[in-house]
Parts: sequence; C-alpha cells; structure tokens
Amino acid sequence: MAKEPIYLDNQATTPLAPEVFDAMVPWLRDNFGNPHSAHMLGRKAAAAVEVARDQVASLLPSNGNLFFAGSATEAINLGFGAANALKAAGRDKIIVLDSEHAAVRDTALSYKEHGFMVERHPIGPDGIVSLEQLGGSIDEKTALVAAMLVNNEIGVIQPVEAIANLAHEHGALMLCDVVQGYGRVTIPDNIDMAAISAHKIYGPKGIGALWVREGIDLPPMIHGGGQEQGIRSGTLSPALCAGFGQAAALCSDRHNVDAAHIQALADKARSCFADWTVNGAMDQRYQGNINIRRNGVDVARLMSDVRGVAFSAGSACASGSGRPSHVLAALGLGPAQIKSSIRLGFGRYNSLDDIEMAAELINEAVEAQLA
Repeated sequence: MAKEPIYLDNQATTPLAPEVFDAMVPWLRDNFGNPHSAHMLGRKAAAAVEVARDQVASLLPSNGNLFFAGSATEAINLGFGAANALKAAGRDKIIVLDSEHAAVRDTALSYKEHGFMVERHPIGPDGIVSLEQLGGSIDEKTALVAAMLVNNEIGVIQPVEAIANLAHEHGALMLCDVVQGYGRVTIPDNIDMAAISAHKIYGPKGIGALWVREGIDLPPMIHGGGQEQGIRSGTLSPALCAGFGQAAALCSDRHNVDAAHIQALADKARSCFADWTVNGAMDQRYQGNINIRRNGVDVARLMSDVRGVAFSAGSACASGSGRPSHVLAALGLGPAQIKSSIRLGFGRYNSLDDIEMAAELINEAVEAQLA
C-alpha cells in the first residue's frame, strides 16, 4: 500500500478530528429524526442542532445570530444579500479587497448585474490594505465593505476592526470572511457579518455558517420550508451541525496548545526554507500559513516531482481553473514570481518531523531543477 504524503495543505482543508467523528456518528447511525419535525425524535435532533449553534457562536461576537449554511461560500452569498436592502436608500457601491477569496471577490463582481458599482480595492506589497486609501474610497454611496481576516493564500491579517470602523463612519456594512482565522485569531466585535466553515477547523465538509449582527436585514436566499428563521430553507443535518459544534469546542479548549504547536511548526519551516522569500507581511500574519517563492522554480513541475508532500500553489478553489493567483498578483508579483511560489499550511496533526522531511523533499527537488 502506498504511503500517504505528508499533508501540508491545511488552508485547503483539515483532517477530521477524531472527537468530531465520534460526535457525528450517533446522528448518522441512530438518531435519524428530522430536526424540523415536532415529534420526540425531531425535537431530540433539533436540540442537538441548537447545542451546536451555541458552540459555534461562542467563538464569535455575542450580539448576533448564527445561520447554518452548506458552506462558507453559501454563507458569503447570503451575506451579500444585505447590500440589496440598502440599495433602495441609494447605496449602490460595494468595496472588496483585491486579495479576497474568490467566494467574496466573484460574488461581489456578480452584483454588477444588480446595478451595483464594484470596486476591487488594492493592497500593498505586504498584502495589507492602506487604511488611509480605503477610507478615501468609502462614501455615502457604499453599501458593503468586504475584507477577510486571515488571507487564505498568504496568511496576512488585515486590520479588520479599523476597516469596520471606516465602513460604519459612512453607514456601510462590513462583511468579514473569517474562515482561516476562526478559532485561531481574535475576531473583532464590531463587524456586521462573518462567514465561517467547519472543514477548516478539523470539522466536516458540507457545512458553514453566517454570523449576522442583530438588526441587519437579510433577504431569504433559499425559499421553501422556512428553516433557519426563513433565511435559508432546507432540512439541516444534525450530524454535520454536531460535528461543527464539536470542532468549535475543540478550538476553544485547545486554543493555547494549538497556537504554541503551530508557532513551533512555523519556526521550523522558516529555518528549513531560509533560502526562500516569504510573500506577504512577516509580522502581521497567521503563523500556520507560509507562502514562499524561489526564483527560477517551476512550481507545476515541483508539485509533480514531490509526490511525498501535499502542498499547493495557492487557493484550492482557484487552482483547478488554471488561473494564476490573483492574491500574489495583487502584491505586485510578476508572472514568473507567481509561478515560483508555493503555499505550506500547518495544522494540529502535523509534527516537526513532518516539516523537516517535507522541506528535505521539496528543497532536493528544487536543487535538481536549478542545477
């Protein structure tokens, strides 16, 4: 049987935590009731969903509501609906950072069809937005500003609290993609909406959520039976909800232990890849993500040559399209630099030996390329 590669792609997805699997099994095997049914089996399932909702919401600001969705992408699409409610008041402008995940960036661009002007706001060479420049772009016509907390490709942390303040000064809403930061990085209390995903925190795929501050009007995105407070109809999966809740609880319980472990892995990686250049800010970043480049490297060939390590050249959502990384392009990198960049993502179940062995395999392949 072939040996599994060393997994260093934790921004794309994370392994399912054993505790999460155990929490899900009863709702897959024995407790099959529909959580929207009024009988005892339904009420039992509904109670499990609400326990999970509280667990997930406990890592988010307290003054809002949590809506389960099929993914963070769906949650983001749901959140953008809030802009439509403001359009009648003459707010027809949406601003998103140019380094946003495609789920935000492409959703925003689709709103041009709804009569909105969409601005892809530039970021600096370090991946961080200039608050002065952004403040000059937000005005009384702005309905929504979107900025992610931790970038999925380069790991930089945006000044989200300050961005939200700028949006609020002009009466605009602030939507934050917190997928890569949820459970790891402090989430500012002043954001208006936050999209999250279970499979980025050692939970199951197929479930995400949107947190919405109280008082924000969201139009229904999926019509039907009126589930999720009439916003997102469809029968919820108690198993997926329970798994999400358990994953969130683990993030809370293990926060300090996980953070120390990730820092140790990051320190080891920086040592092992000292000859590479880091893309993005060195200080204002999540340590579990390192995006690095080395001149002359052909990453497509590198990924083919290094079968013993699972890593990426950028976002898993964009890599299948063949498009070059828009995030690295937003940093000002040229095509050759983009094609010589790789992303390594560290997680709870990686070891220091994993980093050392992976670095040896990658660096050996690079030296062979450049020889």
